[in-house]
Amino acid sequence: MLVRQAANVLELMEYFARRKRPATMAEISDDLGWPRSSTFNLVGTIAEKGWLYEPRSRGGYYPSPRWLTLARIVADAEPLPEPVHALVARIAEETGETTAVGALAGTSAIFMAVAESRHSVRYFAEVGERIPVHASSAGRAILAQYSPEERQAIYRKIRFEPFSATTPMNAERIEADLRDAAARGYHQSSSEFIPDLAGVALPLPIGPRRLSIVVAGPTSRCLERRPQTAVTMTEIIRRMLPEAAGKIFEGLAK
Repeated sequence: MLVRQAANVLELMEYFARRKRPATMAEISDDLGWPRSSTFNLVGTIAEKGWLYEPRSRGGYYPSPRWLTLARIVADAEPLPEPVHALVARIAEETGETTAVGALAGTSAIFMAVAESRHSVRYFAEVGERIPVHASSAGRAILAQYSPEERQAIYRKIRFEPFSATTPMNAERIEADLRDAAARGYHQSSSEFIPDLAGVALPLPIGPRRLSIVVAGPTSRCLERRPQTAVTMTEIIRRMLPEAAGKIFEGLAK
C-alpha cells in the first residue's frame, strides 16, 4: 500500500538531490507533475516545520541543514561498520564489478553500501536502491538467513510479478533456489529483475544483522564468471572479516 503524501515528501527530496539548487513552487509543480494546490500545501507544511527554507528572497525553496543533522544522528545510532565499507570497496576492486551490501526492507532488499565498477558498461547502483527480495541473488542471500517460518511470512506479502522469463513466481521456486544455493555455496541470478544483469551474492551476517553482499554486472561479462566471482568474494571476506566468514555457510544452509 502506497501512502501518496508520504511518497510525495520522499519524491520531493529526491528531486532536490537531482536538481542541486532551489526551486520555486511553480517549478516543483511543473517538474513533478503535481497540482499547484497540492504542491503549495505540501511545500508550505514542510517549510513550516523547518525542513525547507528560502536561501534568497523569492528565489525558491531548498532542503534545510536539518535533514543532514537528522541523517547523521540516525546513521551514528546504527552505523554500518567501517570494515564492511572497506570490504565492499575491496571486492569491487578485485572483481572489477559493482558491489553492494543489502538489507531487508519489507519485501525488498535495500542497498546500504555501494561501490560501482569502473567499466563504462556496468550495473549502476546507489545507496537506498530497492530490488525485489525474491527476484535477486542479493535478496535471496538475505532470505536464506531467516527461518522457514519467517520466510513464509515474507512470501505472503510478496506480489509476484513477472519481471522477466527468469523471475521466480512462487514461494516453492524460491525455496528450491535457496536449496540449490546451499549446495552450490553461493546465490546467483540472471536477468530476474533487471535485463542482462548477472549477480552473485553471499550472506553477510554482522552481529544480529542479516545482510548480504552482491557482485553484479552485465551478463556478457559476468554470467560465466559467477563461480570464480564467488570464490574471490569468499576469499576476501575470510581475509577482511574472519568473524563473519564462518557464519556465511551457516546462512546458506539455514
